[in-house]
Amino acid sequence: RLRDAGTRKSLRATMMVPMSASPQPEPFASRWKRRAVTIPTMLGATALALILIPVLVPAAAVYDVVRLRWRLPSVRVVLFLVQYGVNDSIEILLAPIYWVAAGMGTQLNAAVSIRRHERIQHWSVENLARRAHRLLGVTVHLDADGQAALEPAPAIVLCRHVSLIDASLPSLLYQRRGLHVRSVIMAELLADPGVDLLYGRLGNVFIPRDNGPEARMAVSALANGLDHSTVAIIFPEGRLFQPALAQRFLAKLAVTDPLREARLAGLRHVLPPRPGGVAALLAAAPDADVVVMAHVGLDEYASFSDCPCRHPWRRSRANAMVG
Repeated sequence: RLRDAGTRKSLRATMMVPMSASPQPEPFASRWKRRAVTIPTMLGATALALILIPVLVPAAAVYDVVRLRWRLPSVRVVLFLVQYGVNDSIEILLAPIYWVAAGMGTQLNAAVSIRRHERIQHWSVENLARRAHRLLGVTVHLDADGQAALEPAPAIVLCRHVSLIDASLPSLLYQRRGLHVRSVIMAELLADPGVDLLYGRLGNVFIPRDNGPEARMAVSALANGLDHSTVAIIFPEGRLFQPALAQRFLAKLAVTDPLREARLAGLRHVLPPRPGGVAALLAAAPDADVVVMAHVGLDEYASFSDCPCRHPWRRSRANAMVG
């Protein structure tokens, strides 16, 4: 937690970048052209998976037994992915109902509509967390400092990003404390129709990779109006950490910005942070606390399939720490 005004001022000065005009919203035609593909694909894939469970599960079990993996990790992954599809499909089916209930979309920003959408979001995240625990052995533990840091708001939360699993970690922890969550999400996740339909209505922003000025303004808009019950979440690395990727980014910095490369040369477990989004949040919410969330135990799991397949039924520990 960065409470000291001098520390915050130094961080803001280090990361500040120029701002631009407000970002342009995604065109209606482009949005629905994408959804015309992603929505039927997700609903169809989920329905097919449910129908084929009597085939998929035994086939995955045979695959595991042949490879002498007695804890059946492939079966666990199949069941988890089916649960993800079910959650996503429920979100897709509820989205138009919630749109109608919000005055045909005219009152989506009303408090009652926000609460309605947050309830399904909370249910989905908690449901997947339980499945990840039971099927994949992923358990979240907080240290003492982490428990204390999660209470106050408004806050800007900077989270480490090494796995698809940790993408929901900050939301899970803050939602359990009854706080509203707004996140900076990469635009690639719009390919997930549940995320596309639900999360955009909750104040989250989707930003294209490497779209500097417009992305910074979108992030700045997310921070506007942060209050005592709301936190803004961003992953400063911008993508999943990989040691080879970190070295490649540092090599680029050595050419383009040697001074910054010298400051960051000691990084071993995070990528060089992309300063624009964090700077935009700090500028838009100067009175918010800053929480740096680190975690350990997920580094080996770049995807859900890695969890049980590399170390069957080994429990991961994600310890939130504050710096």
